Amino acid sequence: MLKKVIFLAGVLLSTAPVQAQNYPTRDIQGTIMWGAGGATDNLARVLAPAVEADLGQKIVLVNRPGGVGAIATQYVHSRPADGYTILFGAENPQLHRVLGLAQLDYKDFYPVMIMGRNVQVFVVRPDAPWKTLTELVNDIKARPGQIRVGSTGPGGSPAVSLGMLKAATPVEVTPVPFDGEGPGLTALQGGHVDFMPVSLPAASELLRAGRVRALAVLDKEPVPTLPGVPPITNEFPDLAKFLPWGSFQGVFVKRDTPDAIKKRLVDAFTKGVANEKVVSFVSSSGMVPMNISGDEADTFMQRWQSVTSWILQDTGDAKVSPETLGIPRP
Repeated sequence: MLKKVIFLAGVLLSTAPVQAQNYPTRDIQGTIMWGAGGATDNLARVLAPAVEADLGQKIVLVNRPGGVGAIATQYVHSRPADGYTILFGAENPQLHRVLGLAQLDYKDFYPVMIMGRNVQVFVVRPDAPWKTLTELVNDIKARPGQIRVGSTGPGGSPAVSLGMLKAATPVEVTPVPFDGEGPGLTALQGGHVDFMPVSLPAASELLRAGRVRALAVLDKEPVPTLPGVPPITNEFPDLAKFLPWGSFQGVFVKRDTPDAIKKRLVDAFTKGVANEKVVSFVSSSGMVPMNISGDEADTFMQRWQSVTSWILQDTGDAKVSPETLGIPRP
């Protein structure tokens, strides 16, 4: 009986490399962290067909929203590390431990591809009295607590963007929470909030239509699609240490997936992001292309986690200190 068990174990071990080498032999499930119509969902549905052409198998996309991305992350992590369940996700898991939402983050996953990051932009109504971010900050200081800022809650990109500004110049504003950037921008146009830091893709159509106005981009360089809008470091140079920064979208598999499968996926997604339709989608969305994998992507995500976690700690939004989690201060 013992010899039979040893023999079967040997057969399984010997066939594993062959299975990895022949990967994929069936459909792949692509689990999308957010609901239909969001930035991650839209990108996944443009990218998947381009990758299928190289893999020779279909990527079946399934939305598993909830828990600020924790539900999809946990689901993919619960599946076998065989490359047949991949995660289309955003940056949120990098904050789950600091916010006390979950113990998993991207240290438990291998980054097949980080497609790009989103630049944040501080926007106001077209008729707002402030022409620059400095003018807005000076007014906030003159009227502490009286100016309202749109927010998506602790840990959201607007809150982190505001936290960075506070790191350069202490300001006291009244946050008004919304279920997403879209409702916040609607409230801004209606005069229910005075300003809001949002991702460029969320605001791009409103900016083009003149329904909101940009004061500054949260970056070290100007954004080509926003001519005349200065980078925030022109007015607050101390923020350069946090930048570049912004929400990001990527594709992930479990960290212990066989190397041959990881390489196959990286090769396929590298070809996929070069597809003309994908390039056009990324460009029109305002996303800054990155297209990085493996160690380079890990380095980017670790720095992002460090910057963001400590901003949340300093603003009092962190539930667990980054220090206790081994996350270094940037």
